[in-house]
Amino acid sequence: MSNAYQATIETWQADPHAFWLNAAAAVDWIEPPREAFDPNAGIYGRWFADSVVNTCWNAVDRHLPERADQPAVIHDSPVTGSKTVWTYGELARRVNAMAAVLKDFGLGKGDRAIIYMPMIPDAVVAMLACARLGAIHSVVFGGFAARELAARLDDAGPTLIIAASCGIEPTRVVPYEPLISEARRIARAAPPVLYLQRKEGPADLSGDGNHDLGPLYEAAMAEGRTVPCEPVRGTDPLYILYTSGTTGRPKGVVRDNAGYCVALAWSMKNLYGIEPGEVWWTASDVGWVVGHSYIVYGPLLIGATTVVYEGKPVGTPDAGAFWRVIADHKVVSLFTAPTAIRAVKKEDPDGLLPANYDLSSLRALFLAGERADPASIDWAERALKVPVIDHWWQTETGWAICGNPVGLGLLPVKPGSPTKPMPGYDVVILDEAGKELPRGVMGNIAIRLPLPPACLPTLWHDDERFRSAYLEAFPGYYATSDAGLIDDDGYVFIMARTDDVINVAGHRLSTGVMEDVLTSHPAVVECAVIGAEDAIKGQAPVGFVVLRPDASFEGLEAELVAKVRQEVGPVAAFKRVIAVPRLPKTRSGKTLRATIKKITDGESYTMPATIDDPGALTDIEDAIGKPGAAA
Repeated sequence: MSNAYQATIETWQADPHAFWLNAAAAVDWIEPPREAFDPNAGIYGRWFADSVVNTCWNAVDRHLPERADQPAVIHDSPVTGSKTVWTYGELARRVNAMAAVLKDFGLGKGDRAIIYMPMIPDAVVAMLACARLGAIHSVVFGGFAARELAARLDDAGPTLIIAASCGIEPTRVVPYEPLISEARRIARAAPPVLYLQRKEGPADLSGDGNHDLGPLYEAAMAEGRTVPCEPVRGTDPLYILYTSGTTGRPKGVVRDNAGYCVALAWSMKNLYGIEPGEVWWTASDVGWVVGHSYIVYGPLLIGATTVVYEGKPVGTPDAGAFWRVIADHKVVSLFTAPTAIRAVKKEDPDGLLPANYDLSSLRALFLAGERADPASIDWAERALKVPVIDHWWQTETGWAICGNPVGLGLLPVKPGSPTKPMPGYDVVILDEAGKELPRGVMGNIAIRLPLPPACLPTLWHDDERFRSAYLEAFPGYYATSDAGLIDDDGYVFIMARTDDVINVAGHRLSTGVMEDVLTSHPAVVECAVIGAEDAIKGQAPVGFVVLRPDASFEGLEAELVAKVRQEVGPVAAFKRVIAVPRLPKTRSGKTLRATIKKITDGESYTMPATIDDPGALTDIEDAIGKPGAAA
């Protein structure tokens, strides 16, 4: 075990408040916190409640004396064939100009702004400009459906919408103005929209409330306009981020300023091992929590260089795209979702493409967003020859619950485990009655309150929903809605969402365990196991598999059934495998298992708002009852 990790955990356990006050020294304060935690504030207490701070200052201004000429943001866009590098000095100039324009439109402290942009560096600028003004941004994934955007408009009550005119996919341009205009039509309020025009798909600005942001932004830069950073209380919201896949009124996760700055700065150095000036790349989207924490705020808070990538793991132009970006920009660590690695693995099953690029700068690959199957971790380790580090967290937490701390010293890797809890997270396994379970027994993963800095203090304007969704199931704990276990060495294993634990003839089984067995077969790239309704057993597992391009389904079902029977046991009653060309996923890479289950059970379903490619659901429908037919 890493002595530094163990010493860190012991220091935190001995005095959590002193631990986080010490970590707070990494932040520039307007009024520093005198105490770390106020147990009487908020729903379960609040961190750094007596502090005053500005997050934009910490991410931009404070670096200018030493880093004005250092790259802050690298925009690499294979879909437009362009690359742009902005130094910290240039970033500061742009953030000031953007803040001046937003202020002209009435945006101020405590106001909300919706940001609806693709992966362009101006999205980073818009977020930082809101933070500079003390306004609360809510980033919505560019191209999100009009009805879902309208629900967010109704919930957040924004003063402004800051948008790009379009998003660019490998095969098409997605106009944003029709989606935004429809959302404004059906929402209770229609705030004005500032459009940044892109030449690939300019927006029609003739509608009421539409404005051309570009000339205003350029004029503010030309005039050298500046806006001072607005002091905000440490507990004031920095942003609202709506969780995906919700029904009815969306859940707006609130992130405060002070705790977020402290936790992200700590994690960049101690978890990810990144130093100021190094190039860090999170291959995600600014619309997701990973993008907020580790494309924008995390790397900029410590003075690192962040890569904003407008492309795909495959198809822009091929499965070597990630390795090209690493080589071009001398990236030291890459953070992406397991689904991206599986997409690359499907196109390059033998892992040959990385050898075509100079990856000597790369020290580690970090994975999060869903379970990382051991077969994909093994493929990446062999192809990249660097540590592949799984870690686990949620939109609600804002940073890692469990991880392998590169900065403190790597712990031994156990495939299938995101390793151990980070300081601040007292992770336990509970049964349905809330009783703590012994090591090695699967149950509900919960975190003893209080949650550490950066985690959500509540939901936007909905304390009761926060309590019912996260705190009432196990009083005194935060319910993660994940199922798993802690082994004898203290390693945490995330086996499934609690909804994905299936009941086969009275036996509670993890779909994740069966998925690991299936993906360990060399012919299988990725898979999803769901519990289909069964008249006799209650539920019966069904495996949907995506095969290597050169693999045949003939005879494979029997092999896979036998493999699960041998490695999981006959109790799994695993008897059915269906080959499909792709799995339906959200834009953030999560497999839509609940929707697959509804299709398998013949139930009606609603098209998930966050789905990346609706055609993947048609593939599932076509394949049901015809194993291999859609492969």
